[in-house]
Amino acid sequence: MNITIIGVGKIKEKFMQEAIKEYSKRLSRYCNLEIIEVIDEKAPENLSEKEINIIKEKEGQRILSKLIANTYVVSLAIDGKNLSSEDFSRKIDDLALEGKGDITFIIGGSLGLSDEVLNRSDFKLSFSKMTFPHQLMRLILLEQIYRGFKISRGEPYHR
Repeated sequence: MNITIIGVGKIKEKFMQEAIKEYSKRLSRYCNLEIIEVIDEKAPENLSEKEINIIKEKEGQRILSKLIANTYVVSLAIDGKNLSSEDFSRKIDDLALEGKGDITFIIGGSLGLSDEVLNRSDFKLSFSKMTFPHQLMRLILLEQIYRGFKISRGEPYHR
């Protein structure tokens, strides 16, 4: 299985980079993982709705340009579907059984994802109604993908 994570912005904090590196290493036993960072737009305070949409559209175009043909796209969106770790694991397994060997997860920038990206998505996933920094979401997503593989194989880690 090939898993790609497209995230807006760079991970700046060294401790976060190290944690992401650790989960990437752990996942190498289960899948081919690629993490793609796209440049984020500068977003000053007090933006108008129009300015917010322009920024999301620019970031969205960068995201869409990185998608490969026939990949199954999962966008992280606050209004997406909430899944338990077990349900998430089953979702990944079901996609593999359906012949969808390429899955791309998309993490937007601080303003979220453009409508175009959300419309291209095959599935919208929410980890919580809470808002998390997009850098932290990359780590949380990697951990949940790793947990999902461990669950589906009945390996210890989940509890």
